[in-house]
Amino acid sequence: MSESTMTLNENGAPEPGRSGWLRPLIYLVLICLIAGGIWRVYQNRKLAAQQTATQANALLNRPVPVQVTAVIQKSMPIYLTGLGTVTPYYSVTVKARVGGQLDHVNFTEGQTVHQNETILVVDPLPYKAALDQAKGTLAHDEALLLDAQAEYRRYKALYEAGVVSKEQLDLELATQGQYEGAIQSDKATIENAQLQLNWCTVQSPITGKIGLRLVDPGNIITANTTNLVIINQMQPIAVYFTLPENELPQVLGMLRDHRQLVAEAFDRGDTTRLAEGQLLTADNQIDTTTGTDRLKAVFQNSEEELFPNQFVNIHLILEQRPQALVVPSSAIQTGNQGAYVWTIRHDPATNMDRAQLTPVKVALAEGQVTILDSGVALGESVVIDGADRLRQGAQVDVNTSGAAQSSATISAEGNPNLSPVAQGLSHSVQSTHPHSAGVREDDRKRMHP
Repeated sequence: MSESTMTLNENGAPEPGRSGWLRPLIYLVLICLIAGGIWRVYQNRKLAAQQTATQANALLNRPVPVQVTAVIQKSMPIYLTGLGTVTPYYSVTVKARVGGQLDHVNFTEGQTVHQNETILVVDPLPYKAALDQAKGTLAHDEALLLDAQAEYRRYKALYEAGVVSKEQLDLELATQGQYEGAIQSDKATIENAQLQLNWCTVQSPITGKIGLRLVDPGNIITANTTNLVIINQMQPIAVYFTLPENELPQVLGMLRDHRQLVAEAFDRGDTTRLAEGQLLTADNQIDTTTGTDRLKAVFQNSEEELFPNQFVNIHLILEQRPQALVVPSSAIQTGNQGAYVWTIRHDPATNMDRAQLTPVKVALAEGQVTILDSGVALGESVVIDGADRLRQGAQVDVNTSGAAQSSATISAEGNPNLSPVAQGLSHSVQSTHPHSAGVREDDRKRMHP
């Protein structure tokens, strides 16, 4: 038996030995091992935290690569935007004024027809027969009138000779008047029959583009009921669009002053300019359900860029700002303090470039470009890429090549349908800062003045 084995006396009770102090010793050793493990884990975590903090400080002190561009000054438009629908200036649903069989059509679907040009013909034979019948009735009544006139002259001579009475003479005069009235009625019947015959030839009431034929030749049509074809005037063409009621007073004030406001139509994506026109008028009431008012703009549409029922975005230009400060829209950031940009300032003490958060006041944002009222100065460098990694006073590594240079190649000169604002910025940035005109497409924003 080992020393640690408990011995028993003759009564079966354990005898005191070394096992009494061995158990606390084992517990103490276990506690020390556990405490040592915990201390080791704590030291490892502390060391990892120190290493992470060291790496974070190293990253914070490392210059942040950014793309920059210069603030330019350019003559830019200030405008309001509204969603509009292209509507024909005149639209006519052609119907025949007479009924009968549609004889033939004189147009090709989709062609441009001119006013008073014959486009459809209804079978004229029944109406020609009615005209001939009316002419025959007129000849019959004219012959009766000649007979009545001769009879009246004879009775007048007999009356003057005292052979017939005054009553007989008056009777012959009344008969003559009846035939004269019948002749006038016959002439009116002839005019009506001639008009019905003329209406068998359906003419275009306006100059415009003709639509798809609604009735084929050979069908029986009903007067003033059957729709035959639709003609829409395309040149000029109108666009109805809406503006919020809070933007309406400045527009109405300009209309009262008889100012011609330019309206530009853009495609549904609001990126490509389709046509330029003039604001004609505004509706005389505001829609209470939407809080907007309808306005009408007219476009010459010489190249037929606009098509009826097409959805377009209207830019209603209120003024031209001759010396507007312009930056790419990707430079504009938004935070709790409002709109701001990151500008690059040179630190003479360290001879390094550092980022500075600069609040700005936005006048108008149009897709890739934004017009500023205040906050930056002409020629100042603003960050257009890498702003998400910046902090106040962070050291930056300015790079004016790469992404900015590649995006600058997508210029307005290669796309003449871009808006004047985009054209002006792209051209000016390339001429003054050829390597810093990059604008990210996914950073587009839109604001209203």
